Amino acid sequence: MEGPLPLGQQALAQFLLKVSEQSLQTTHGDPMKKMNSLVAALLAVSSVSAFAQAAAPAAAPAPDWTITGNAGLFSDYRFRGISQTDKKAAFQGGFDVAHSSGFYLGNWNSNIDSSFFGGANIEMDFYGGFKGAVGDISYDVGALYYYYPGSDRSGTAKIKNTEVYVGASYGPVSAKVYYPISDFFSAEDLIGGGNAAGSYYLDLSGAYDLGNGFGLNAHVGYQKAKGAAKGLYAGESSVIDWKLGATYGLSNGFVLGLAYIDTDNDDIAGATGKKISKGTALLSLSKAF
Repeated sequence: MEGPLPLGQQALAQFLLKVSEQSLQTTHGDPMKKMNSLVAALLAVSSVSAFAQAAAPAAAPAPDWTITGNAGLFSDYRFRGISQTDKKAAFQGGFDVAHSSGFYLGNWNSNIDSSFFGGANIEMDFYGGFKGAVGDISYDVGALYYYYPGSDRSGTAKIKNTEVYVGASYGPVSAKVYYPISDFFSAEDLIGGGNAAGSYYLDLSGAYDLGNGFGLNAHVGYQKAKGAAKGLYAGESSVIDWKLGATYGLSNGFVLGLAYIDTDNDDIAGATGKKISKGTALLSLSKAF
C-alpha cells in the first residue's frame, strides 16, 4: 500500500487538478474535450506519484563489519560460581568485532584479586570463533585465551589457560562446552598432582523476556576437574554452580541486575581465607553499546 505524498508533491498535484478542473469548465459541454481533460489530469497526478516513488532513497545496505561493546559494575566477579575478587566489587568491559559471514573476534576484561593470582590484578580474555544457524538452531564454535599479566611477579608460574568451545541455542535456552587444550589455569605448574587433561566445563543457560523492560535468567554449570585441576577446587573432582537472576532495562540503555549465585562446594578459599564459593547475591549495572 502506497503512503501519502510529501507536502510539496501534494501541493503540485492539487495545482494540476485545479488546472484540469478549469479546463473541464471551458470545454462548453463537448464530451470528447472533457474526456481528454480528465485523462490529462489523471496522468498528471499519476506522474507526481511515480516521481515520488522514484525519488525515495533506497535503504542503506547492512554493513559487513560491526563493532559492539559492553561495560558494567558488579558487586562481585563470579567465574563458574567462584569469586575472583575475594568477594569484592568488579568493573568489567569488552568489545566484539563481527563480520556478516559469522566470524568474530573479541576481548573482555575484569579486575581480580591480585593476591589470589600471583600479583596479577586484571584478567584479559581474548576469543574468536564462528556463529551460524541451521534452521531454528544457532551454533557457536571458537577458542578462548585467559591472560593474567603479571601473575608471575611472586616467582611462581604465569597463570594462563586456553579453551576451545562448542555451543548451540534454541529459542531462549543455550548449551556450551569448554575444553582446555593447555595446562588448566597452570594447575600442573602451580599445584602439581598430575596432568589436568580431560577437565571440561558444561554451561546450560536460559533467559526469558517478561516485557516492559523486565527479564529473567537462569544458569547451571558443571566443572569436571582431573589431575592437578582438582587442587583448584579443594580436592574435588567436580563442582556444580548455578544462578537465578532478574534484570530491568532502564530508558537510558543501562540494565540493572540482581542474581543469586551458589555452588555445591563451600570449601574453596581465597588468598585471605574467605570461602569464595559460598552463595551470594550479586548486584550489577551494565550497558551494551
